[in-house]
Amino acid sequence: MNLFIKNIGQLVTVAARGEPFKAGADMRELHVIENGAVLIEDGIIRTVGPTAEISPPNNIDVLDADGRIALPGFVDSHTHTVFAGSRENEFAMRAEGKSYQEIAASGGGIISTMTATRAASKKELLHTAERRINEMLRHGTTTVEIKSGYGLNPESEIKMLEVINILRRDSLATIVPTFLGAHAFPPEFKGDKQGYVDLIINRMLPYIGERQFATFCDVFCDEGYFDLRQTENILLEAKRHGMIPKLHADQLSAIGATKLGAQLNAVSVDHLEHLTTDGIEALKKSSCIATVLPGASFFLNQPYAPARSIIEAGIPLAIATDFNPGSAMCFSMPMMITIACTQMNMTPEEAITAATLNGAAALGLSSEIGSVEAGKQADIVLYDVPHYRFLPYHYAFNHVWRIVKNGTVLEF
Repeated sequence: MNLFIKNIGQLVTVAARGEPFKAGADMRELHVIENGAVLIEDGIIRTVGPTAEISPPNNIDVLDADGRIALPGFVDSHTHTVFAGSRENEFAMRAEGKSYQEIAASGGGIISTMTATRAASKKELLHTAERRINEMLRHGTTTVEIKSGYGLNPESEIKMLEVINILRRDSLATIVPTFLGAHAFPPEFKGDKQGYVDLIINRMLPYIGERQFATFCDVFCDEGYFDLRQTENILLEAKRHGMIPKLHADQLSAIGATKLGAQLNAVSVDHLEHLTTDGIEALKKSSCIATVLPGASFFLNQPYAPARSIIEAGIPLAIATDFNPGSAMCFSMPMMITIACTQMNMTPEEAITAATLNGAAALGLSSEIGSVEAGKQADIVLYDVPHYRFLPYHYAFNHVWRIVKNGTVLEF
């Protein structure tokens, strides 16, 4: 827990003034320290600066970076990591021209994963999720938000949240739980959508809130899923039970979900592929983090969120993987950064900020993680690359050399 990391070729701190997030032109300022060092005590960063200017105490563990690059651990603020089954057949269907909506209408999509997840035991879900999280860590992600949403009934949603909370307790990564019972309408409520909304409000939310199973409550607010009124009712009730709102917004169409998220003081609105100028104006007046999910657009061959418009409007933007079995089967944050640079016209600096400090802000955790600053958790990843820009440049390769989580060098 006490560690001195020295001779870091480029120490990318991301922030240096305790800012809770970055927006606009500030997203390009990474505060890089050449030949840097970090002094860690009791898992907390105590001192950051040039190696020559920091004198560590005697009898402290030393990690010599030998010129390698250090970044804050990535914060993946939107994932669906707990699930059973797979959907490679749907991948083939999309390759033949079927749309996301057509696949869902034929019994695929979220309902396909729901069926597998309902049938899986808690032990099975836990085992597969543990393996996924360990792989995320190996790729530099030290904090992972995980949603429920593949149970779609009280028993299976609670089963998923129990698994997520076991991971929260036992995982090497920091795990943040989100309740997403409003992910889709289950088949048994196909003709009674309001009945399912009532089930969420009257049974699921009180139980989850009483047991503090979820920090956030998310809703898939879109055409064919939960409408504005249903979304608002669910999120207002979730707030009453101590959960903070999040939204899947403007993914498939623009029905006003982003504006609703701003009105409800959601911590983030996520997806935004069909974000409108009205939505941008609403976000400018709010405290929401705009979270974009490059992997989903890449995987589905659909439009990307207007990252440049969001940044130029002065709205803080985060990047997450949306790791899930149907629309984004990838948990590599470096890959998301590369896609953001090549397809969304973001600079490497903007993308790194979005994947660290702003990702932490999308979870309300930027006072604790997301940058290499004194007083924060010592979540630092070292990469065997010559420059931080090499990370998105040489894509689809894991450049991680060492992972430091809460001041401990992890061994896999």
